[in-house]
Amino acid sequence: MTSYLEFEKPLAELERRISDLRSAADREEVELDIDAEVAKLEDKAKGQLSSIYKSLTPWQKTQVARHPSRPHFGDYVAHAFSDFMPLGGDRAYGDDQAILGGFATLDTPGGGRRVMLIGHEKGNDTQSRLKHNFGMGKPEGYRKAIRLMELAGRFGLPVVTLVDTSGAFPGIEAEERGQAEAIARATEACLDLPVPMVACIVGEGGSGGAVALASAERVLMMEHAVYSVISPEGCASILWRTAEKASEAAEAMKVTAQDLAKLGVVDRIVTEPLGGAHRDPVAASKSLGAAIDEELAKLSGKTPQELRTKRAERFIAIGGLA
Repeated sequence: MTSYLEFEKPLAELERRISDLRSAADREEVELDIDAEVAKLEDKAKGQLSSIYKSLTPWQKTQVARHPSRPHFGDYVAHAFSDFMPLGGDRAYGDDQAILGGFATLDTPGGGRRVMLIGHEKGNDTQSRLKHNFGMGKPEGYRKAIRLMELAGRFGLPVVTLVDTSGAFPGIEAEERGQAEAIARATEACLDLPVPMVACIVGEGGSGGAVALASAERVLMMEHAVYSVISPEGCASILWRTAEKASEAAEAMKVTAQDLAKLGVVDRIVTEPLGGAHRDPVAASKSLGAAIDEELAKLSGKTPQELRTKRAERFIAIGGLA
């Protein structure tokens, strides 16, 4: 069943009418030729969908990035990668299910590219969201990511990360196990990698929990993803003492891919299917996979020092004046 966001409600009525017409035609006791009417309504729905998504506000994009049906790590693995071999544990405390990773093959026209794939997993229903802690990584998750990045460096495999988290887990137990230190070490591990790294903001990119897996020489961002130091609600609560001004905060924070590309925070925007990645996860995954392959091809052949220098220069330049 399609889950509609508040600003999609006019579209919901049209698509309901299309569904009702098809159901009526499918019933044996009803003989109707509804093809022309359905085609007319589908054209109208497509036009309305296009109109809505051409003029999304930053707050509406935030809602799209959080859509319950938006593809997550497991979906991208299923549709853009193959031969995924998960590797678990940080070899110190345990295995964090909010951050997953392992060897994988990026599906390409040329037959595939071996990579180390790491990313946040939010889950897609109540049970799996609880299992994956809603994509909020704990210290052991970031230490697992460090271990996998170091392993990739030893084997000469490029690193691909899929970032989708509202932020690192803020619980007391995470602080007790060194959350801030683990995030800092993960960021350092990204910057020190001797192999190419491409990071992809596929949903939410929230705070240090996102940066710890996104300090790459090439940062991609899905068209309707968001990336920020704090959530719009959190920002509004600090500035105006109410989360109800989240839409104003989102506008001021420049959280969208389009704004961040202009600011040089992200390098490339990956186009999503009309109506967002949640409407066609397979197409979204293929689009992202092709973009990752192109970026890795550009980085192949560079020496470890060239890659480290490129990363350092990229992040030093952010926020600089031309």
